[in-house]
Amino acid sequence: MLTLATRLRASEDHALRRAVRVRDLGGSGIRDFFDLAEAFLSPDALQQAFTGLERFTLAVLAVAAELDAQAAGAETAGAAAPELAAIAGRLAELRGASVAVTDVRAHAALLDDMFLGVLDGDRFSPYAAAAQRLAAWPTEVLPGTRELAADRGEKASPTPDASDVEVADRLAAERAFAVVSSITELVTGLAREPVRELSRGGLGLPDTRRLAEIMAVEPESVAPLVAIARNAGLVGLIDGQWVETNAGEAWLREGSAARWATVAAAWNTALPENLRPVVPTAAGSGWGDALRASTAWQYPAGGQRMRDQVDEIARDAALLGITARDITSTAGAAVLAGDHGAAALTISAFLPPEVEQVYLQNDLSVVAPGPMAPAIDARLRLLADVESRELASSYRISAASVNRALAAGETADSLLDFLRGISLTGIPQPLEYQIREAASRYGKVRVGTVRPTRGGDGPPAQSYVRSGDAVLLRTISVDQSLASLGLVRDGDRLVSRFPAEPVFWALTDAKYPVAAENADGEVLRLRRHQPGSAPKASVADPAAALVEKVRASDGDGDTGQAWLVKQLEAAIRTRQAVTVNIAMPDGVVVDYLLEPASIGGGRFRAKDRRADIERTVPLSSVISITVAP
Repeated sequence: MLTLATRLRASEDHALRRAVRVRDLGGSGIRDFFDLAEAFLSPDALQQAFTGLERFTLAVLAVAAELDAQAAGAETAGAAAPELAAIAGRLAELRGASVAVTDVRAHAALLDDMFLGVLDGDRFSPYAAAAQRLAAWPTEVLPGTRELAADRGEKASPTPDASDVEVADRLAAERAFAVVSSITELVTGLAREPVRELSRGGLGLPDTRRLAEIMAVEPESVAPLVAIARNAGLVGLIDGQWVETNAGEAWLREGSAARWATVAAAWNTALPENLRPVVPTAAGSGWGDALRASTAWQYPAGGQRMRDQVDEIARDAALLGITARDITSTAGAAVLAGDHGAAALTISAFLPPEVEQVYLQNDLSVVAPGPMAPAIDARLRLLADVESRELASSYRISAASVNRALAAGETADSLLDFLRGISLTGIPQPLEYQIREAASRYGKVRVGTVRPTRGGDGPPAQSYVRSGDAVLLRTISVDQSLASLGLVRDGDRLVSRFPAEPVFWALTDAKYPVAAENADGEVLRLRRHQPGSAPKASVADPAAALVEKVRASDGDGDTGQAWLVKQLEAAIRTRQAVTVNIAMPDGVVVDYLLEPASIGGGRFRAKDRRADIERTVPLSSVISITVAP
């Protein structure tokens, strides 16, 4: 432990932070570098580190430990750490196939970065605690050195049947269309009404059910789809609310194939690096039980944690159409290869063509005979509410939806011209009447900002509601659904202590023909929720905090008395012999091989291993302390 504590102290902070993150080390009870070393070498922390290591990496560690033990058993004086070439030779012997020294070096470097061993030039030696933990595996029904080093001996994967791949491609395209449709509704829904994140994380049940309804999915699919959309940057968590982002707004204007390629590429980018070697990338290659078996072999200590990770990846791959029927689709293979342009082109061949015309019905419904072109869909959503979104989507126009379009700057004539341009059946009379009637009523209620005044009792009014229709204004004043606004009479208008925007949207939700206005009475265009660029969560970095804490507890350099005392205390606890570099009164520097016994009064007492006597040494005379070989 003393050796590792000394090494940790000498390491750069970025290397320490990386190791703490990779090892997923908690900071509880860690105060200094000795505590950090002890935490790194604890059996539980070592086993946790092994869960994410590939089989070959573990084999390098196990063989190095075996060779180390052989050298120690031979009592070779000053035995050096095993050479990488010797480790490669032993691995080749166990595998029955040649092993490149460069491969061994790469895996030894990973172990060195994780502070599981020391790579020094062409030699590598694991820490004793890591070797001991690995040596105990056979008693825990985990593979020993020979099993870790063995080659799996897999036969070449069978050539996938072309008909199976074709069926999978068609099913994958259906899933791709469905996931794009669901995420489109998610982004659109959050643009109109953001959803609050619970303090403990996740969405509340009412919000989950509401999103599931508008996305046309089961409630349990909402969280995975939100995560996929977030990875793609289409939605973000801003000020505790899930909202549409600027990227999400732009994404809605793209075609179906491009939308799918965006979310599929984001999923691929987010794949854990340690699982990429086991993910089947070729079209027609198997997932399911084959992937689980491959992962279990590649990560023998992975356990339930690794199985859960694989199941989550497989679930999302199926949702996106990366896979279908437990095999990789052709488009999915392009995604996994990083060729997102080819992926979009491949999936587009199976997607239904986008349409630009619709059927307008007398019952104010709009039926699209296929997926709508993005630009037309976006404008139609402003005028109508989506009722169903399948291959043939349907929308419904109402007074409230027309008001929404008018509030965004449309007029009766612009809306009717738009509908004429996309209708295959002309404009039914009831629909034209609904639009013109809503337009004639729009703005009968006006909301604006109250100019600030001085004096008066109670909180100042911030906004007003006015209307030339006294009966309508009286109705608003007694509407219980608006009670939270605290509207009170102020001459021929109502005033509220809340700003104009929330008052405007409350009246809009209550289906009043309301318009926002400025001080000159001109109608303003308001947008309910502005999309934003979701900031990267400023989450505290536990690894950085831990490294900062142990660095702050350190002494004042190699000759600092605090560090010397900590080294000696560690040696006493572990009965570790150390080489102590001491400056004698005459200026001569002497090295003693000592086994420290106690510290006190600025001195320490130790047994001299060479002279077999007890020495008492002033701490002020100690230049340095190193672990004895």
